[in-house]
Amino acid sequence: MSNAIQKLMEPRSIAIIGASTDPKKTAGRPIAYLQKHHFKGKIYPVNPRVEEISGLKCYPDIGALPETPDVAIIMVGTDKALSAVKELAALGTPAAIVLTSGFAEHGPEGLKKQEELIAAAGSMRILGPNTIGMVNITDDIPLSPSSALEMDEFPKGSVSVISQSGGILGSLLSRATACGLGLSKLVSTSNEADLGLADFVDYLVNDSSTKVIVLYIESIRHPEKFRASALRARQAGKPIVVYKVGKSEAGVKAAISHTGALAGSDKMYDALFKQVGIIRANTFAEYLDIPAALASGRVLKGKRVAILTSTGGAGTLVADSLGEWGFETPVPDEKTAARLRALQPGDQAVLDRNPIDVTLAGLQPDLLRSAIGALLDSPTYDALILILGSSSLSMPDLMAGAVRDCMLTSDKPVIAYVSPHAPIAGALMTKLGVPAFSQPESCSVALSSMFHVSKLKENTLAEGLVARSSKNLDIDALHGSLNEHQAKNLFAAFGIAGVKELVVSAGQAHFDAASELGEKVVVKILSNEILHKTEVGGVALNVPVSGIASKIAVMALEVKEKSGVTIQEFLVQEMASGGMEFMVGMHCDPLGTAILVGMGGVTAELFKDTQMRLISPGKALSGDEVLEMLKELKTWPLLDGYRGRPKCDVKALVEAIVSFSELVASLDGRLIECEINPLFVFSEGKGIKAADGIAVLS
Repeated sequence: MSNAIQKLMEPRSIAIIGASTDPKKTAGRPIAYLQKHHFKGKIYPVNPRVEEISGLKCYPDIGALPETPDVAIIMVGTDKALSAVKELAALGTPAAIVLTSGFAEHGPEGLKKQEELIAAAGSMRILGPNTIGMVNITDDIPLSPSSALEMDEFPKGSVSVISQSGGILGSLLSRATACGLGLSKLVSTSNEADLGLADFVDYLVNDSSTKVIVLYIESIRHPEKFRASALRARQAGKPIVVYKVGKSEAGVKAAISHTGALAGSDKMYDALFKQVGIIRANTFAEYLDIPAALASGRVLKGKRVAILTSTGGAGTLVADSLGEWGFETPVPDEKTAARLRALQPGDQAVLDRNPIDVTLAGLQPDLLRSAIGALLDSPTYDALILILGSSSLSMPDLMAGAVRDCMLTSDKPVIAYVSPHAPIAGALMTKLGVPAFSQPESCSVALSSMFHVSKLKENTLAEGLVARSSKNLDIDALHGSLNEHQAKNLFAAFGIAGVKELVVSAGQAHFDAASELGEKVVVKILSNEILHKTEVGGVALNVPVSGIASKIAVMALEVKEKSGVTIQEFLVQEMASGGMEFMVGMHCDPLGTAILVGMGGVTAELFKDTQMRLISPGKALSGDEVLEMLKELKTWPLLDGYRGRPKCDVKALVEAIVSFSELVASLDGRLIECEINPLFVFSEGKGIKAADGIAVLS
């Protein structure tokens, strides 16, 4: 496959099936663009109605081609496309780009045709169908009819883009040109009948011209394959930036557990991206800002930033944004301040604060060069933001040159904020390796992404543990919605301790054994039908043992009235107190299975303080992964002894969550819903207890 993608990216011969003589028509553009951008290989137009196109001999059919092409671009109707694919495959063509639409995007009938297309392709690889094609900017090979290729020169660089939307490629190409960001490869995967996101990520991992991989995603069709390719990119030190559409998608299903309500589809994508080290762009502007920052190749090792400005207001805007993103702007150390003062004697320079306001009136590149050098040499700063004001833009070449000279003496990140509207000056800075931004917030986003990448290089990724199964319970006998007692027996089989409890019948007269649970107990209905017991009056706390019988009688009537269900059995439980209420649950969707942890109890959905991790089939979370999740919670300080409170038994909590993930992994494919809520976490050394839970098995 890698050889086929290599041929697709760097073909020496290209057949254009359905080529047009009119370069303004879609079918005429590929040849026009290949010639415009000086493709060095052979081009074979195929069209039975003409003998020549743009000075090239035209062939009546695929069988008449003088050799087997490396790549074919197919631009004929749906039925003819099927025939063309079959003929090209018979010739041994490595790859074909099918621009033709009318396949899976058109519903069941189209999907059937798409399956026929793949069957016809055999071992030949297919990009598309319904694609806009691809562009190898590094080698001047445009294999696309996109009008964005009308430009005379491509902005060459080290950022490659894989998009499931064809139109986005044209948008990015034009925007990247305007902002000075150089690109390497652009691929539209569209229907992904064969080649998809993961295939091209794998290719780019080994592409020497690519430093940063940018993805535009509508959905991930093959999650495990995608995950593996993303991890290979991370290991190779090539950051991936994603723009994922569908944030507002109605991905939160009506679930019987809190987990289902808290783990929407978009949050699953967030969890996946986080696990494999992908940076998610939250706005379309960030989609270019982040790659521009990362393409510089500079690593941000800390969060202390110097701001060098000649305009106080702009400096304050940047400083405010940095503060919101958790960056520091310390004042210059004494040695650095002395170097800066020597540049501008008198009271013109304000050097005892940060932003560092140096008057650059009269455009003095030497002054700028010296100031930048002093700040990059300073041990106080990890990065520098240079603010270009109106006065510094009258001679942008001189300013850019001064910055470039200083960049040679330091490996610290340097970025620019262009305060006035001056896109040409900003593009010039970006081309020189100093990412320039027109919004102060973009500077914070850029530095944050650079810091994120530096942390990825430091942290190794846990692979997860092979899940152990339980031998203490006949799990094969379990099915459907388990009642609470059955669910807790399932949890206990995997080593998750529960509260002490008794199962009693509605007509039971004596509750002598309940005295062992304490003076006051919890009384609950026991039902496979009603899983949200509090909503129907099915839970009572602090019930005296002597009052159990009367409470059961009243509860049975209230539940019958509210739900129509007659309750035959009840649970009598010990009152768990003094612990922190936690929750752990699982959530499944097409992206995979995730474990969710967070604050529990009835307010779980109100606070929504949760973290998720996806698990691979047959794999459980490791203790390190679980601890990392817990530390990412806003409520982590409460577990860790906030303001003198006793520390919670985090070790026991981690072990319980690992065991829960083993349960989920062991029952993969059978478990529909599963949650422990609340899971009481007691003080250090006192352990945990599952007080309630649900489990639904197919």
